[in-house]
Amino acid sequence: MKKYALYILLITLPAVQACNKDYLDKSPLNGPSDAAYFKNQDELLLAVNGLYRAMNKPMDEYDPGQLEGPNISLMLDAATDIGYERNASDLQKIGTGNHDANNTYTQGLWTDFYKVIGRCNYILDNADKVKSVTDAALFKRSIGEAKFVRAYMYEQLISLFGGVPLVTHTLTLETAQIPRSDKQVVLDFIFQELDSAAASLPATYTAIDAGRATKGAALAIKARVALYNEKWKVAADAAKAVIDLNVYKLEDNFPRLFSYDNKNSAEVILALQYQLPVINWGGPYPILCRNAGGASNKVPSQSLVDSYECTDGLTIDKSPRYDPAHPFENRDPRLGYTIALPGSIFFNYQFETHKDSLMCWNYNTTPATRIVNQDAVNAYASFTGYCWRKYIDLKDKDNMRQSTMSITLIRYAEVLLTYTEAKLEAGELDASAFQAINAVRQRPGVNMPPIPVTATLAELRSAVRKERMYELAYEGFRLFDIRRWKIAEKVMKGPLYGRVPRGLLAGAPAIDANGIADYSQVANKADMRVVEVRTFNPGRDYLWPIPYIETQTNPKIVQNPGY
Repeated sequence: MKKYALYILLITLPAVQACNKDYLDKSPLNGPSDAAYFKNQDELLLAVNGLYRAMNKPMDEYDPGQLEGPNISLMLDAATDIGYERNASDLQKIGTGNHDANNTYTQGLWTDFYKVIGRCNYILDNADKVKSVTDAALFKRSIGEAKFVRAYMYEQLISLFGGVPLVTHTLTLETAQIPRSDKQVVLDFIFQELDSAAASLPATYTAIDAGRATKGAALAIKARVALYNEKWKVAADAAKAVIDLNVYKLEDNFPRLFSYDNKNSAEVILALQYQLPVINWGGPYPILCRNAGGASNKVPSQSLVDSYECTDGLTIDKSPRYDPAHPFENRDPRLGYTIALPGSIFFNYQFETHKDSLMCWNYNTTPATRIVNQDAVNAYASFTGYCWRKYIDLKDKDNMRQSTMSITLIRYAEVLLTYTEAKLEAGELDASAFQAINAVRQRPGVNMPPIPVTATLAELRSAVRKERMYELAYEGFRLFDIRRWKIAEKVMKGPLYGRVPRGLLAGAPAIDANGIADYSQVANKADMRVVEVRTFNPGRDYLWPIPYIETQTNPKIVQNPGY
């Protein structure tokens, strides 16, 4: 790509110079040039602020098949067993296993990750120009923020693509072609950068700086990337360091985490911030139900619904509290907090996806009125019969395409679950590991039974894997979990099911140790809607393809196997 840009530059410059002899001596008229930038601390601060804005990418910018976009951090679940993408888009192709190296979605992520890395490199290469005229604490923090963001970008790159080119300084045309580094080399760099960032960043900020990276954010991402790469001791120690900061605590009100009130939650460690008219995350329109004017094109799966335990802590195939005639009663409250269930009130409408439910209640009027039930009769109503409830807030009712609700990237519950899993897999199991997972399960408003300290290693492993699904669904973690646990080849192969269109399941599916539903013995399995049929090639699909354009313009980059 750089070669083509250079060619265009070479053939156009003579014509420009012929018209204006001193063209190359001009500075940009609408802002500072690279050479002139970084003259004072305000410019350093603006450059660092720009890193956060660069991380705010709506989905439609990656994939032309999208209408518009919830933030990309929410959308990865649509390419896993717990979610579905209805649009005929390149994200849908990843879900079905039909993607290739020309996939616009994977290419868009790769490109933008490196754009942000390039901005970080520019700041870190040039910040010393203003060190002498910058407040010492602000300078230290700015360097820490740039290192944190760069490490965070690399964490996502290696989690999706494996080893990638490790670029740590601003590239020139002559130095642009570099090969992929071994994944371990990049991982070591990430650890180094996050340690440095954690030492430079404050533990907290005043309200005016909400959304900036903190010491806790750097440690939490270190714990996350260590967990993803089976560095169990590193993950446990980093998670414990977050706990020991005594800055964060679990939110008592689980739904509050996914509303406009989340800005003030002590559970949120890092969240993307939005403010109109400058920037927004697209809004709930693509995930909202049809009665509310939404598109219902990104929806949860039936298997996710059936994975949630009953209130006695048993899965639905084992619990006496499960009633197939009333399948959503006596269930983990997070089921209804995460997913809009048939029979519930959703965005002030009666939400019912039974195909014979031709009319429903609109509670936005006083008194309530009966309306045609678009969630049953519309051809593009939710294909699974469910909608996501997280990040749906009635405050967006009059502006469903421009929400400014904060989108959480890191929260304390994830850190606690990371700590439990890492301690378990490191062979360092103690009471603190059980305390961490049980704090998540037993927060007020959830109150699920604790995992007993007498649980075997296999039982605790099962519990923490299921707990990550119950707690973190529709937050972008599932893709990485099913890959690292090597269960993607099981859960991403075969039919993705929705509800029985004109009824309910006759009985509970079998739920395995990972929380995966097996419908083979359900009497009316044939009545379930097959939303799509998926394939998964374990020799290929545990990594995404390096974009084709990258391997063509840089022959030093070797493609991932199978692409």
